[in-house]
Amino acid sequence: MANTLKYFILSILVAQFFISCSLNVDSKDFTEEDQFTEGIEGPATDSEGNIYAVNFQRQGTIGKITKNGNASIFVELPNGSIGNGIRYRGTDHIYVADYTNHNILKINLVTKGIKVLANQPLANQPNDLTIAPNGTIYASDPNWSNETGNLWKITKEKGFELLEKNMGTTNGIEVSPDGKKLYVNESIQRNIWVYDIDKDNNLSNKKLLTRFKDFGMDGMRCTSKGNLYVCRYGKGSVVVLTPNGKIVKEFFLKGKKPTNITFSNDYEIAYVTLADRGCIEKFKTLQY
Repeated sequence: MANTLKYFILSILVAQFFISCSLNVDSKDFTEEDQFTEGIEGPATDSEGNIYAVNFQRQGTIGKITKNGNASIFVELPNGSIGNGIRYRGTDHIYVADYTNHNILKINLVTKGIKVLANQPLANQPNDLTIAPNGTIYASDPNWSNETGNLWKITKEKGFELLEKNMGTTNGIEVSPDGKKLYVNESIQRNIWVYDIDKDNNLSNKKLLTRFKDFGMDGMRCTSKGNLYVCRYGKGSVVVLTPNGKIVKEFFLKGKKPTNITFSNDYEIAYVTLADRGCIEKFKTLQY
């Protein structure tokens, strides 16, 4: 009888624990669980509010998700390419970091035509992308086994140009809305660096924005106000930083392995890709 009572009380405590955990979750599902592989990444939002993310159903694809959360295969990448970060540019193109073939791909959203914008065999694996207001692309390039990474600038005219080598494991990357700052994080070292961008799109004045004591980091995005939303891989959260590195909010997710983030066009909703759930979750940003 004593054991029965003990297990009954224990079951109540466990139930209360999970209820309390669920109450602390800020997000809800945008797509069904396991529609994507654990390689889900990207994501990017087009002018109509559709979202694109890599590895829908299987590796080497790009999925398209409507504003209602309906997902389908948009394109199959050729030649064994597998995408990672995606960015939307203009009215009819997305750019994709192809880490297996060391490419930056340019995909026409109307024709679905795929072109290689730039190739760099010496890159470890182009990982995340960001695009400055003038169209210049910056890419992180981690070497996970060595816990190092590079930082590249990519243009149509000159292709890949190495900006910095032998950093930590470069991963999330973002340009400020005014195009004057570049943020780069190092996942294993848990640093976020900020650089000034000059008129020639080169970098200077590297400074440490912030350093976390635990868990990893992955994709990052700025809102129109310049605040930086950072995916905390392993912690299951998205942290909001001011341009000066002050934490103003932390949103908690259902999954524990957020890989990247994008916003609705009005910045009121954040969409986060989750590797451990193979889906996209969303939450209201409260306009931070």
